[in-house]
Amino acid sequence: MATLMTGWLIPMLVVTLSHCCAATGPLSPPSHPKCHIPCDEKVCSVIQCTWDPRPDPKIPIKYHLQWEPANSEDGHMTSGNSSDGFIHREHFSNHGELRVWVQAWNQHGSVKSQDVVFNTEYIIRPPPPTFSSSHQDHLEVHWSTICDELQLSVGACEVRYRTEEHQDWVWYEDKLCDTYAVSDPQPGTVYEFQVRCACGSSLKSNWSVIHRIRSAESAPVGEVDVWRDCSIHPSRYDCFLTWKNLSISQARGLILGYEVSVFYNNGTVQVVNASAVELSTLSVYDEMMWRLTSSLKDVSSVSVSAYNALGSTDATHLVLPTPGEEGNDQTIDLEMQEENLTVSWKSPSHSPDNLKQYVVQYKECPSGQGFDWIKVDSSQTTALFEGAFKKHTSYQVSLFAVSNNNEVHQLSTAIGYSVQGAPPRVLSFQVFSYTDTEAILFWEHFPCSGHKGMILYYQIGVNSQKVYNISVSPGHGNKTFKLQDLNPGQDYKVWIRAVTAAGPGDTFTKMFKTLRQKKIADLVPVFVVIGLLALLISLAFILLCVGQGESKVCPLMPQCIYEKVPDPSNSHIFKQMKHQINEPLSWICNSINEPNPKISLLEVVEMKSRAFEPDGLTSPFVKDECSRTNSQEDQREDPASEECDRTDHRCGRKEYSKMVDSDEEKVDCWSSSEEEQCTSGYEKHFMPSSLEILAD
Repeated sequence: MATLMTGWLIPMLVVTLSHCCAATGPLSPPSHPKCHIPCDEKVCSVIQCTWDPRPDPKIPIKYHLQWEPANSEDGHMTSGNSSDGFIHREHFSNHGELRVWVQAWNQHGSVKSQDVVFNTEYIIRPPPPTFSSSHQDHLEVHWSTICDELQLSVGACEVRYRTEEHQDWVWYEDKLCDTYAVSDPQPGTVYEFQVRCACGSSLKSNWSVIHRIRSAESAPVGEVDVWRDCSIHPSRYDCFLTWKNLSISQARGLILGYEVSVFYNNGTVQVVNASAVELSTLSVYDEMMWRLTSSLKDVSSVSVSAYNALGSTDATHLVLPTPGEEGNDQTIDLEMQEENLTVSWKSPSHSPDNLKQYVVQYKECPSGQGFDWIKVDSSQTTALFEGAFKKHTSYQVSLFAVSNNNEVHQLSTAIGYSVQGAPPRVLSFQVFSYTDTEAILFWEHFPCSGHKGMILYYQIGVNSQKVYNISVSPGHGNKTFKLQDLNPGQDYKVWIRAVTAAGPGDTFTKMFKTLRQKKIADLVPVFVVIGLLALLISLAFILLCVGQGESKVCPLMPQCIYEKVPDPSNSHIFKQMKHQINEPLSWICNSINEPNPKISLLEVVEMKSRAFEPDGLTSPFVKDECSRTNSQEDQREDPASEECDRTDHRCGRKEYSKMVDSDEEKVDCWSSSEEEQCTSGYEKHFMPSSLEILAD
C-alpha cells in the first residue's frame, strides 16, 4: 500500500514543482517603445507609442508606458504612466526631450524595457499632402501640406507613380516641395500618383490617397494580337476569329473599336466594325478577348486593326490554314501546375527561312473553355502561361509556326494535367469477334475526355491468370487487342482498366466463350443434307414446270421440257433450229427430245380442181397465196403462239398422235367428190385445205 502511494505522489510532485519554477522565473522584458506625434489637420495632441508586449501564456502580465523629462532642468514636465500607450498634450511641449520606457510586471516580479530619448519636434508626423491640381498635356501634379499651420517649414517630399498596365511603383525623392512632372509619358495612359512630405525635421507623413490622371492621347501603334479559336473535335472544323485588347502602351488613348476585314475563297470581302462603345451581334467581348460570332468557314484570310479618336493601327493579317492541315512532327514538353504552365520544344532541324514566330495555345478539354495563346519570337523555344488551371482536367496544348506571309502551320499537340487523378472506368468494352483459340477485344479511348489524368497504359486480365499491359499510342481513339492461345469451348472472364500516374481506375468485366473446335468429318453430314435438299428442290421445280406446260409459270425454262406439238404452219421447228444457238439450255433440248431433227419444207403444189377453177382454167392463186403465207410465217417470232392466241377454228383440232411418213403409206389423194380430198394423215392434220386457203 505504501508503495502504491509513493508511486502516485512522485509524479504529482514533479508537475507541481515544474509549475512553480516556471511561475517564479524571470519575466522577458518588452521591446523599447516607438513613438511619434500624429497630427490631424491642425492639431497635434498626443504622443503615441507602440511596443512588443511579449506576453506569457500562463500568467497574465501588466504593461505601463512611463516617461520623465530627459533633463532635470525641465521642471515643467512631470512623470507618469499610461496603460494605453498615449502621452497627452499637457505632459509634453513642442520643443523638449523625453525619456520613455515600458514597465512590465506580474505577481512574481517586474521588468522594464530599454529607455528611449527623443525631441518631441522630431517625432511629429504631419498628415499626408493633398493634390491640388494636375496637367494632362505634360503630365504634372501639384500638392499642399499643413506645415505652415504647425509653424514648421516644409520639408522634403517623395513621389511615386505607376501606370494601370504596370503595377510596379516608380520612386522619385530628389528634394521635391510641391510639384512633379513625368518626363516622356506614354500617350493616352492612366497614371497613378502618391506623395508624402515632412515638416522641417519631423517624420514623413503617410502616403497620400492615389491621384489618377490620363496623359494626352495620340494615334495607336503596333499590331493587334489576332488568332483563331478552332474546335478540339477532329470531326468538325469550326473556327472563329479572336483577338486580344490592344495594350495600353500601344493604344495611346481610348480604343473606340476594331475594324475586321474577312476575305472569302470566292473573292468577296466582308467588313465588320466591332465597336467598343456600342454592343453588336457580330462580335462578343469578355473584358480580355474579342470574338466574331460568325464562323470562318470558306474564309481564306482576315485582317484586324484598332482605332481611337486620332487614328488607327496597321492591319494585322492572318492566313487561315486549309482544313485538315495538322501535324505532330514536333515534340513538346509540358510542365503544368495549378498556377502556371511551361511549354518547351526544340528548334526544328530544318527550320524555314521565312519563320516569323511561334504560337502556343492551350484549351480546356473537352469543353473548350479557358482558351489562351502566346506568340513568341522564332528564336525562342519556351512559353510560360500564368493562371489558375483546374485539377483533374485535361488541357490540349498546341504549337504553331507562323511564316513571314502570316501563314499558319500546326507543328504538334499534347495533353497536360495540372493535378492528375485515377481514371474512371472505360466507356465501352466488348468482345468484337472470336474463334476457337482467339478473341479480339475492343474498347474506346478519347485523348481529350474526363480521364482525370494522362493514361499511361491499359491493363487487361484474363481469368485472374494473365495480365497484359497495353501501351497508349498518342492520337489514336479506338483500341483493340487480340487474345491468343485460348482453349476451344471454354468460358473466359476478361477485364480492362486504365492506369495514370495517380494509379489504376475501375475495371470493366466481360464474359465470353470460345467456339468448340470442329472436324471435317463432322461437317460431311451437313454437306450431304444440303446437297439432297438442293437436288429435291430442282426436281420439284422441273416437274412443276413440265406439268404446267408452256405457260407463264415457267417462262424462262427451255421449250424442250414442255410437251411438244408440231407447228400447224410447219415452220416452228425450222425457226427453233434456226435460233437454236441462242436458245438457253439448248444442249438439254437436243439430248431429251430431238437428238437429230430433220426439217422438211412443205410446198403447196398447184392442183387442178373444179372447185378452184370454175371456168376450167388453171389459176396461180393457190401458189401465190401459199408463198406469201410462208414468207409471213418466217418473219414471226412465234407463229404457233400467235395462232393459238387468236380464236381460230384450226386451233381446236386434235393433236397429232402419230407421225406417218409419206413413203410408208400411200393414199389416193383424189376422190370423185369435190367436197372431200384424199390426203395423208400429216397433211390432213396440219396442212390447210384448199377451202381454207381461199377463205383466207
